[in-house]
Amino acid sequence: MAHGIQDGHRARKRFGQNFLVDPAVIERILAAIPGSGDLVEIGPGLGALTLPLAARGNRVVAIEFDRDVVARLRVKADAHGLDSGASADAYGVDSRASATGRRIDIVSQDALRLDLAALADDRQLTPPLTIVGNLPYNIATALITRLLVQADQGMQLAQMVFMVQKEVGDRLAAAPGDSAYSRLSVLVAAQAEVRHLFDVPPSAFNPPPKVESSVLRITPAATPRVPPSDWPRFERLVTAAFAQRRKTLRNNLKPLMPGSTIEAAGIDPSLRAQALDIPAFLALARQMDPPD
Repeated sequence: MAHGIQDGHRARKRFGQNFLVDPAVIERILAAIPGSGDLVEIGPGLGALTLPLAARGNRVVAIEFDRDVVARLRVKADAHGLDSGASADAYGVDSRASATGRRIDIVSQDALRLDLAALADDRQLTPPLTIVGNLPYNIATALITRLLVQADQGMQLAQMVFMVQKEVGDRLAAAPGDSAYSRLSVLVAAQAEVRHLFDVPPSAFNPPPKVESSVLRITPAATPRVPPSDWPRFERLVTAAFAQRRKTLRNNLKPLMPGSTIEAAGIDPSLRAQALDIPAFLALARQMDPPD
């Protein structure tokens, strides 16, 4: 196997491309994904997950930004007998009329601009949706946050099964008191349950990344732990609390409230943000004036 070249395609750094090639890892990820129903796959690449998912009976709507990869994936899918109609964005062909008959439906677009409600309507998907993917390291945090915002706004998501950089995975799954516990940990935990499934070594990819990866299952909460009316000040409070990790709440929250107000919420102002759980952050947020 040529370093950085997979199925004739050279991985592109600007797209964060590292193609999954280890059969054992692929099987473990497949086992974590529901075996029936419609799936949205982010970053299918050359189809390491896409093709076996479709072959076992899932319908896969694949979101891929690199048009060269889109073309190669379409050829591979057709060679395996899996109809891989392309979206109008990719080929100038309106495929909506026959989209529901496809096992693989390729949509060429930037995942960070993905509107799940519009996609579900256009591709006739039935919520709640399951979203899967080997996420490029450079967009993972922004993409997961964006998808959870859409879930909070009413888009029904059953679960997301993602492979991400291990450092990001550790932060997403961290609990209060963990060294990886961060602003991201709190904001995601307020909207979803994150379960770490397993880690993946660099050798599972071509080209091998410089870091380990983790596979996570993220399940949006049926009822968010922070009410929508409290979210703006909750997010502002959590961001300020983690502004400088070594500083205490008294120091980090000084622009928002005095130490006496922190104490009035039943929280020791000498603590650091890493010690607080979501109810504690929410109690502090409610001490702030609501936004205009």
